Amino acid sequence: MTRKNILIVFVKNRVKGKVKTRLAADIGNEKALKVYEHLLRHTFNTVKDLKMTKQVWYSDYIENDDIWENSEFDKLLQRGKNLGDRMKYAFEKAFTTGAQKVIIIGSDCYELKENHINRGLKLLDENDAVIGPSKDGGYYLLGLKAFTPELFSGIEWSTNRVADQTREVLKSHKLEWEELQELNDIDTIEDLKSSKIQTFHQ
Repeated sequence: MTRKNILIVFVKNRVKGKVKTRLAADIGNEKALKVYEHLLRHTFNTVKDLKMTKQVWYSDYIENDDIWENSEFDKLLQRGKNLGDRMKYAFEKAFTTGAQKVIIIGSDCYELKENHINRGLKLLDENDAVIGPSKDGGYYLLGLKAFTPELFSGIEWSTNRVADQTREVLKSHKLEWEELQELNDIDTIEDLKSSKIQTFHQ
């Protein structure tokens, strides 16, 4: 079995009123959807040239007619009651195919660049895990080289404690990890205003 690297991209289906809900409270559902579509395009452009197996995991249903070309991206459906369950399922599936390193990202980080993912892969040469922390206390990237289910339970998802609790789990299991530079996810109007997505500031 060939040992390979897998990139998991978690996305939400493009449904008005279902994406960027915190942002929508300030700018409305229509603009929030446009912001999210802009973020999806940025994420696609960031990862499209990476030389690794690329998977797009959809929140509710698989979209075949979208920017994620079927020839370049494996398309799968998230499973689980919460974010932790869904990530655990995706990581487990990736490692059961014989993956050597697995990295997961979302589609909320406008500052994410290809080199962050390549750097994460490199850090996994010498570490069990890599974290890309976000300014809101979560993370925009998590990389592993073995399935570690403990990282996905007992975490207070969608809070500012996610990254710290993840570090605590890694520490308690005596796992070595490194961290990438801190970046900013776009979830609120303040995040949007501090970003370079000028189109949607008004």
